[in-house]
Amino acid sequence: SLPLGGCSQTMMEESALQVDGLNFAYGTKMALNEVSFKIDKGDCTLLLGPNGAGKSTLFSLITRLYDAPTGMIRLNGFDVRKQTSRALSSLGVVFQQTTLDLDLSVLQNLRYHAALHGMGRKLTSQRIQEELERQGMFERQNEKVRKLNGGHRRRVEIARALLHKPAVLLLDEPTVGLDVPSRQAIVQHVHNLCSESGLAVLWATHLIDEVDGSDQIIVLHKGNVKATGSVGEVVHSAGVKTIDDAFQVLTQGQ
Repeated sequence: SLPLGGCSQTMMEESALQVDGLNFAYGTKMALNEVSFKIDKGDCTLLLGPNGAGKSTLFSLITRLYDAPTGMIRLNGFDVRKQTSRALSSLGVVFQQTTLDLDLSVLQNLRYHAALHGMGRKLTSQRIQEELERQGMFERQNEKVRKLNGGHRRRVEIARALLHKPAVLLLDEPTVGLDVPSRQAIVQHVHNLCSESGLAVLWATHLIDEVDGSDQIIVLHKGNVKATGSVGEVVHSAGVKTIDDAFQVLTQGQ
């Protein structure tokens, strides 16, 4: 498989996220097997895999919810096991299940998150305004999250994940349960973030229509990386014509 971003070995320290030789098992069941890839600044990388491929396990290891017995994960150059707080401070996460407090306002949710990151009041207010305006949600900052629809809640979660200016944003199936216009709006928004701010994104999904032609792709199946590279490279390596067909071919059987 091809290295993501096509960078030489000497530039590895420049990668926003680097994963090397990662293994993880639940008892005797192997969930991840020798998983390696890297994501450079400004890359929007889609982690494609059917349900049960190991996507959520990988995210749990990157975020240190689980500890990987072997292998290495580096965030913005910091080892997540040895330099945990520095590594995780450069990470923003949007989990599959919403983690907003429904009974608090948008603003209260964001302020709470900023406080956890030790951000001062002035900086917090400035960043909240910036991110909510970017999401088209500033006018709704005083509304309770409970009153927002699924798409708008997701926008608040993305704003929250970006408040502390992370180098890497993890999105775990962020469009599940959303209607098509909301899904398309979030896909477009995330791609804009990558191109405008140099943010590196790892987006886990099993929905092929969320792939943009400019994306980097990692295909994960039964804990194994089946292909990495640009959309064109992955399609070519599978010997087919479309990314949809490539996904089908690469995730069949073992």
